[in-house]
Amino acid sequence: MKYNITQQMNIWAWIFSIFLSYPSACFAQNMEVSKYGVHFVKTIEAYHESILNDSLKKMTNLQSVIPNIVFDLRYATKNNFMGRRMYPQKTNHSFLRASAVQAISKVQKELNTMGYGLKIFDAYRPYSVTEKFWELVHDDRYVADPKKGSGHNRGIAVDLTIIELNSKKELKMPTGFDNFTDTAHHDFMALTEEVLKNRALLKNTMEKYGFNAFATEWWHYSLPNPEKYEVLDLSFEELDAAE
Repeated sequence: MKYNITQQMNIWAWIFSIFLSYPSACFAQNMEVSKYGVHFVKTIEAYHESILNDSLKKMTNLQSVIPNIVFDLRYATKNNFMGRRMYPQKTNHSFLRASAVQAISKVQKELNTMGYGLKIFDAYRPYSVTEKFWELVHDDRYVADPKKGSGHNRGIAVDLTIIELNSKKELKMPTGFDNFTDTAHHDFMALTEEVLKNRALLKNTMEKYGFNAFATEWWHYSLPNPEKYEVLDLSFEELDAAE
């Protein structure tokens, strides 16, 4: 079958769009494969190669862009559903892709005008930690399936809440962080007017700047199109050094 020049150009454009949509294919030779079959970036060299053509994929320290953001990184403590530290104890900041940090910065600025700010429970999460989560909780309503990798592993998901700027006190929300009950779901409505208002404020502001809500966790938001971002299993120390 012969194609005219316009048809040929359309075919090549389609092939190129597929090529761009699956960046991991470009770097497969420098990536590792988990026991769940997921390709992931394990070395700084592979990470630098993966961001070479897209600066918005760079992992960026949230604190360096948003100095007044507050961290309560639960997985650097024993105060989490695992009951043990999953990150180094000294971890006091976290990372997201530059595109996500830019969006979070806009959320923070808007909330600041109301006297509020953001508290981060978790952002980037190494893939190896997700594997450990799954081994304890086999329920993808609450824990990412390592066969797919998570938005956290890709640096585009964040767990957070709203605080008062002056007191640093959290606004009342439906549950605490990592609550695996129906009360944490966005469609759970048997709540006080104040709590419903606070949950809506977080959801509406996050969605305004491009994040998608996760139905079963009021605190979890992620950028769309996760396939554009590689799964990472780099340590916080390695990302610090790469900044």
